[in-house]
Amino acid sequence: MSITAEEKSRLMKEYATKEGDTGSPEVQVAILSSRIATLTEHFKTHAKDNHSRRGLLMMVAQRRKLLDYLKKKDDARYQDLIKRLGIRR
Repeated sequence: MSITAEEKSRLMKEYATKEGDTGSPEVQVAILSSRIATLTEHFKTHAKDNHSRRGLLMMVAQRRKLLDYLKKKDDARYQDLIKRLGIRR
């Protein structure tokens, strides 16, 4: 249900703001979005898995907080990120 190390490093490279960037809001949101998508697929076959659903809701809330922070700090970076990730807002 989690993402692989290769997927995580690919996301870090793709969304990094500078070389060696692993913790910027863009990278964190991209990783969370990948994990959310994986869990969403999991729920299509395991509809009653409420323990994992709680984790999904916590991840969605964390992503929301990071996106709110990014929007407050730099709206252009926020708009670019949601367009690249295809998150509807």
